[in-house]
Amino acid sequence: MRFAVTLFPWTMKKFSFGAWLAVCLGLFANVASAASEWKAFSTAGGQAPAALALVDLAGKSIDLSALKGEVVLVNFWATWCEPCRDEMPSLNRLQQQLASKRFRVLGINVGEGKPRIEQFLTRVPVGFTVLRDADSTVTKAWRVRILPASFLVDKHGMLRYQLVGDADWDDPKIRLPIEELLK
Repeated sequence: MRFAVTLFPWTMKKFSFGAWLAVCLGLFANVASAASEWKAFSTAGGQAPAALALVDLAGKSIDLSALKGEVVLVNFWATWCEPCRDEMPSLNRLQQQLASKRFRVLGINVGEGKPRIEQFLTRVPVGFTVLRDADSTVTKAWRVRILPASFLVDKHGMLRYQLVGDADWDDPKIRLPIEELLK
């Protein structure tokens, strides 16, 4: 499993170097043990997600709460994140293969400008919705610290699973929770 860690400069001011190093090692240990597998939320039936209302690249506002009735994969990514870039083709195939089943991928770009995102998408085109979290407000609300990070939201709008690190979206083991929620 590969991942990229996002570091926010203001957090470094709050910790000594030793504390900062311990936090980083703890994050690495948690991610390394995850092995890019879905982790279910411990609350039966999932938990309510933080608000997610952002604008896509065409300027259209998308609100996750309006997508009830669909299974939604929310994927946080950035163009500088190599594992994010690597998983885009299989994530796009997943969207294409399951689109007729009330399934949708929302790709949330973290902290980058529209021109940079569009330039990337000319090289790696995708058919799913790409939203911009320019100031990382949604990313922070969803407590995303490592990219890529994916969350699976059921038809009732509840968070059911999370996956930290890149994934092969063609892998039946990775697709299993998605297929189960689509039933």
